[in-house]
Amino acid sequence: MTLRLLHLRTSQRAQLLEITSELEGLVRESGVVEGILVAQSLHTTAGLTINENADPDVVHDLRAKLERLIPKDETFYRHAEGNSDSHLKTSLFGPSLTVIISDGKLVLGRWQGIYFCDWDGPRERQVAVQILVSD
Repeated sequence: MTLRLLHLRTSQRAQLLEITSELEGLVRESGVVEGILVAQSLHTTAGLTINENADPDVVHDLRAKLERLIPKDETFYRHAEGNSDSHLKTSLFGPSLTVIISDGKLVLGRWQGIYFCDWDGPRERQVAVQILVSD
């Protein structure tokens, strides 16, 4: 499959958007039965993660804990744009994920979902997606 871009819009400064269904749609559209999906954030202040999607409190707790661990305003930050915390949080998560495709579906656990993690919103964002076929 050729490179595809997911266009996302966040509405808060720190927001985790579940994008599992959008990625599943791209897998179906590709027709790939066995392979891998690679998703990559195209931003230095937004990453990707897999976590529980059954209880919204997990996302709340994750965001709240990160805000306490890495607050927006610290006196020692030197980056002039005022979003050093967003860069740090993104580095903890990483910019990309690889997910196995088997039998035409993403291989995820029962409670797992894929999240786009924006730490410097609200903004228009993009995730690059490539689906590769296994031999």
